[in-house]
Amino acid sequence: MSEIPKDIAKLPFEEALRRLEEIVSQLEGGQVPLEKSIEIYETGNHLRTHCEALLKNAEARIEKITLAPNGAAKGTEPLDVE
Repeated sequence: MSEIPKDIAKLPFEEALRRLEEIVSQLEGGQVPLEKSIEIYETGNHLRTHCEALLKNAEARIEKITLAPNGAAKGTEPLDVE
């Protein structure tokens, strides 16, 4: 897959997701000409990749607090989200 365009790479997650949702809506509507559909599909694919990368980065930064048997905080460890 090609590199994510700079204008997409700088988007915050919420904006990238909003744009991706707009693209999905346009494609599902079936009113977009074929060439335009291909173009916006490619943009959507870049947005999806960008959103996935942002989420993966956020997951890596989230930690859970571990507690000792007496209830006191004893440290942190990576959050297992699965």
